[in-house]
Amino acid sequence: MTRPALKAVEDTGSAIAAPVAEVIRLEVPTGPTRRERLRGQAIGVASAVIPPLIMLALILLVWELLCSGANATLPPPSRVWAEANDLILDPFFVNGSQDIGLGWRVLTSLQRVAIGFGLSAVVGIMVGALVGQSTWAMRGLDPIFQVLRTVPPLAWLPISLAAFRDANPSAIFVIFITAIWPILINTSVGIRNIPQDYRNVAAVLRLNHFEFFWKIMLPSAAPYIFTGLRIGVGLAWLAIVAAEMLTGGVGIGFFIWDAWNSSKLPDIIIALVYIGLIGFVLDRLIAALGNVVTRGTAAN
Repeated sequence: MTRPALKAVEDTGSAIAAPVAEVIRLEVPTGPTRRERLRGQAIGVASAVIPPLIMLALILLVWELLCSGANATLPPPSRVWAEANDLILDPFFVNGSQDIGLGWRVLTSLQRVAIGFGLSAVVGIMVGALVGQSTWAMRGLDPIFQVLRTVPPLAWLPISLAAFRDANPSAIFVIFITAIWPILINTSVGIRNIPQDYRNVAAVLRLNHFEFFWKIMLPSAAPYIFTGLRIGVGLAWLAIVAAEMLTGGVGIGFFIWDAWNSSKLPDIIIALVYIGLIGFVLDRLIAALGNVVTRGTAAN
């Protein structure tokens, strides 16, 4: 082949290779840059934070306008801040056995909730597994549970005071008996909904009762269990506040009742904010734990 012909072939190959290389280069996916990732994270945080802040500002503005008149029965936000800002700025002060900050009162209430809710979680999961696994247990116990779960939390307080003759275990019992029902019922439903294929595999592998409970029942029913735990922890937090109003002590519930008797409405409003924030945090913690254990299949 002559030199001009070779040159023509080379030029033709280069002309074909260039577009092909360009196509290949364009088709190779490239990940987002660090700047783009940070920008996306910032947008995500802003979209989650800004809307609640805007709504909170609107609520405070409406509240201020409605309660600033001379005939208003509730204090406006400006008065709440002026009279009770020490409860926000210094929640852990100690001026005496009963004159302590809201932080210490919340911790006292959380300690009771931790004990009562922990007991209800253990007992509720175990009994719920029994009810869900055994038809006879479900027939015998389910009607009793359906009756007991409708009893209001504070209705149990006189019985617990008569049984324990002390305020602290009585409050823990009220938390336990209030929080156990959603845990128990959700666990039993989750156990009954275990696919039959899982049970067949367990039979083929000849798993004993403990192995079946640990390897089959708990993982399969985990989304139901954590849904019950989230409901239970919310009810436990509600129950402790109500119980402490009647049993006394240094908890957040008794603080609200004492502030009412002293006509300190700003203190009550600050305590309600504490209660709401702590309840939200408890729910988020259980939800996060559920997402880890169930790998995102638990309800958010």
